[in-house]
Amino acid sequence: MKKISFPMIADILFYTACTWLFSLCILRYYRTALPVALACACLLALAAGLLSFLLLYGRNRKKLLSRKEREAQDRLLFHLALEKPERVRAALLSALLADGKEAHLQGDELNSDGNVVVPLFMMEPVSADETARLIRTHGESFTLVCNALTAEAEKLISSFGIRTMCKDAVYDLFTRTGTTPDPLICGNLPRKGVRSKLRRSFSKANARPFLASGAVLLAMSLFTVFPVYYIIAGSVLLFTAIAVRLFGCAAP
Repeated sequence: MKKISFPMIADILFYTACTWLFSLCILRYYRTALPVALACACLLALAAGLLSFLLLYGRNRKKLLSRKEREAQDRLLFHLALEKPERVRAALLSALLADGKEAHLQGDELNSDGNVVVPLFMMEPVSADETARLIRTHGESFTLVCNALTAEAEKLISSFGIRTMCKDAVYDLFTRTGTTPDPLICGNLPRKGVRSKLRRSFSKANARPFLASGAVLLAMSLFTVFPVYYIIAGSVLLFTAIAVRLFGCAAP
């Protein structure tokens, strides 16, 4: 049930309510008896809700999995950037051996399949200056393992034909071989809670969208068969815009 989020429930209710209201208006426009119109509208709304649930559930599940993988990748790269160099080399050695590669440590140098492996995990992408320094030290026959490269560093790497292993490949190597370091440094960073999300939603910067939405709903009430919903919803949004502008927090 963790795949069912509040935005997903809100979307399903929105599509269901829109289908019910639209169906009821159309049926009543063609002089359908009220009990029959209500029954048909409810059945159509139920079908729309079920269909939207099936569509949104699959999409929401894929997004949740991709978000979890991205968070796990960020935690791993953050750990490798803060870990001591000798421990990073040891972790890479363990992962390479588990992946069936011929790898060994020779002093402070990691070798894999006869090629020097240079880990360089930083909080920012590796620059061209760092890449040039590595080329001066190791020549052209080495593999650079890092989180990311700047555009200039990528051009320099490609011109010398140096092999690289960046964040996606690094995460795939550790997860595929089951050698992800445990515990990770700051592996349990606090996530944004409901309070912080509410502060962002009701910040002063959002007063204008609330105002525009309320005004549009009130204007639509002049052209609809059942204007009560639009008047109530539009008024609520207008008062929300005023309240957010007066008492809302500053934009984060």
